[in-house]
Amino acid sequence: MGLEQDLSILLRIAVAMLLGATLGIEREMGKHAAGLRTHMLIAGAAALIVGLGDSIAEHFQEERYRDLLQVDPVRLIEAVVACVGFVAAGTILRGSRGDQVSGLTTASSLIMAAAIGIAVGIGEYVIAIGVSVLCLIVLVVFSRIAKKLESS
Repeated sequence: MGLEQDLSILLRIAVAMLLGATLGIEREMGKHAAGLRTHMLIAGAAALIVGLGDSIAEHFQEERYRDLLQVDPVRLIEAVVACVGFVAAGTILRGSRGDQVSGLTTASSLIMAAAIGIAVGIGEYVIAIGVSVLCLIVLVVFSRIAKKLESS
């Protein structure tokens, strides 16, 4: 992998982390289990793993591997989603009476941070930015609507 490709991947990771930070700040302000750093790291890791897909595929296209391995970059995305699922599950808590579940929105925002990181990792910046804005609308605006509905 050349310097130009390395810098391109680093830029994508930085953008993904910045977009992850937008979700993380909102979660951090609400004192939720996963906040700023967690969202940034998940988005950045997703961008890194997906960004390395081309390099991994290129490496395993060498003659000595060609007959032994098939490279499927989609499996990298599957791995990201599976890993984030475990982290997200750790944010979900059940109340002592068993009738209340909390942390679902934070778990969902972690999955979205990973999806945003994946989008950035494959160079889909407009989609990643658009989804980040939509997520912020859901987290901020719809949170207020939900609170008003609960109180009425």
